[in-house]
Amino acid sequence: MSKGREGPAAGGGAAAAAVLLRYLQEQNRPYSAQDAFGNLQREHGLGKAEQLPAASDVELRGLDGEITALSAKVQALQQSCRQMEAELKDLNSSMTTPELARETEELRKDCASYTEKLERIKSATNHVTPEEKEKVCSEQKLYCKEWRRRKRMATELLEAILEGYPKSKKQFFEEVGIETDEDHNVTLPAAP
Repeated sequence: MSKGREGPAAGGGAAAAAVLLRYLQEQNRPYSAQDAFGNLQREHGLGKAEQLPAASDVELRGLDGEITALSAKVQALQQSCRQMEAELKDLNSSMTTPELARETEELRKDCASYTEKLERIKSATNHVTPEEKEKVCSEQKLYCKEWRRRKRMATELLEAILEGYPKSKKQFFEEVGIETDEDHNVTLPAAP
C-alpha cells in the first residue's frame, strides 16, 4: 500500500474503526477478523502496517519493563488474594461467638449430667464383683454353646423327616407346632 494513497484509513485508527463498523453493519453477518481485513483491504485499501504506528526500540524496552512490573504486581496481588481467600475460608468454617457460647453451655450441661451419673454409680451399693461378672459370662457361654448344639440337632432331625414328607417345610412346622427362633425374632449371640 503506498503512502500517497488517500482513503478512509488515511485518517488514522479512528477512521479505520468507523469503516470497519459501517462495513459490518451493512453486511449484517459475522466475519472473522481475517475475512473482514481481506474484504476491506480490497475495497478501501486498509493495510495492517498502516494501522499501527512504528515504535522505537527504546519505547519497546520501556513497554517491556512496564509489562514486567505490572506482571509482578499482578502476581503479588494474586498471592495476596489467595491468602485472603484462605483466611476467609477459615473464618467462615469457624464458630461465631454466640455459637461458641451455646456450644460451651451445652458441654457444661453434659458434663454436669455425666458427673451426676458417675456419682450415682459410685454411691450405689449393688456393685457387681469381678467374680460375679466372670461367673455370669461363663454361664452365658455355656448356655449359648448348648443352644447352638441343640439347634443343630433339631435342624438335622427335621431335615431327615422332611426328606420323606410330602408337604412343605412350613406346613410341617404348622401341623407339628414347631416354633423357630426366626418366628420370635430371636438371634443366637455370636460365639466368643
